[in-house]
Amino acid sequence: MNIAANIADDLEAGEADSGIGHALFADAPRSVSFNKLRKRLLRQVRQAFDDFDMLKGQKRWLVGLSGGKDSYGLLALLLDLQWRGLLPVELIACNLDQGQPNFPKHVLPNYLTKIGVRHRIEYRDTYSIVKEKVPEGATYCSLCSRLRRGNLYRVAREEGCDALVLGHHREDILETFFMNFFHGGRLASMPAKLLNDEGDLMVLRPLAYAAEDDLAKFAAAMQFPIIPCDLCGSQDGLQRNAMKDMLADIERRMPGRKDTMLRALSHVNPSHLLDPKLFDFSSLGVADPS
Repeated sequence: MNIAANIADDLEAGEADSGIGHALFADAPRSVSFNKLRKRLLRQVRQAFDDFDMLKGQKRWLVGLSGGKDSYGLLALLLDLQWRGLLPVELIACNLDQGQPNFPKHVLPNYLTKIGVRHRIEYRDTYSIVKEKVPEGATYCSLCSRLRRGNLYRVAREEGCDALVLGHHREDILETFFMNFFHGGRLASMPAKLLNDEGDLMVLRPLAYAAEDDLAKFAAAMQFPIIPCDLCGSQDGLQRNAMKDMLADIERRMPGRKDTMLRALSHVNPSHLLDPKLFDFSSLGVADPS
């Protein structure tokens, strides 16, 4: 399947019919550069669908919406594909209001109602739990993420969803790989497709191939009402930030290395690593010449 050609044909056909596509794109730029960006992101999402068989047995998805650029972009691209008949899955957007001080509670429901997206806003004060449990000076991310994920799993079950869909992108995957590599002593990253521990929900990351910089440009062009994360964003010196800076420096000095690293994660040769659980080194031997 030539996904790039199909996406180009689908976009051109859809825009010829309506001029804009999904109503979400009513005020989107009409520039050549934006159309190229949109097509590239759509192509990458469809490539992830195909590579990881994300649509198999899927009927309804809960799309995690934090109010950040990545989750807004994810929802927009899924709606775009759904509008074009390329995503035969029902979508429910869900935001978990974690009780952060001064959280603008009106922004997401107003936005989702305006664009006509079914949604659920769930309130759970995980902010207080994180502040209470995490020692002074330590980072909140791990506990915050676990609490948020548990609540999203619960909502997905209550809504009869087959999968929780998250907006992690190329940089998130690479940063996680290097965090595990440098700090965890293991080769592991964020999978694009994962079965949860209970075995009743899939976790999908359709933006696995999408670059963070592209998503930032897409969000700016679409003028999404971004909500900053005061809980995590207020912390400096996180391990993930160090990995982000390292990757950005490598990309500056050697452009294209991020894509090369991402490709490496899908071309693993266990016989050239050091894990006897993955490869049976004991079976190797020189053939008997006799």
